[in-house]
Amino acid sequence: MLMLRFQRVGKKKHPSYRLVVSEKAKDTQSGSLENLGIYNPTVNPKVIELKKDRINYWLSVGAQLSASVNNLFVNQGMIKGDKKKSVFLSKKRKEKLAVKKTAEEVKKA
Repeated sequence: MLMLRFQRVGKKKHPSYRLVVSEKAKDTQSGSLENLGIYNPTVNPKVIELKKDRINYWLSVGAQLSASVNNLFVNQGMIKGDKKKSVFLSKKRKEKLAVKKTAEEVKKA
């Protein structure tokens, strides 16, 4: 299955991203089929350069969007719909956060 997703490029602690089309099973750093634009969130204002006609082509062929790319497209108004949750929290981590939150509530009371 083809995915539209980000490929991280740039220096340490100064990321910029390429929007690429690649196989879902492959690593993002391995060969991609096509470069569809760039996204640089570290500068002000954020740089977003997208090839909208090529993105629409890949979506029409059946390529899927990663959660982060979907959220970017919703912000840009390219697609309609809700944002997806892009950060995964394991069950163990959720439990730790719940314990921490209850401890803070007890401390305040």
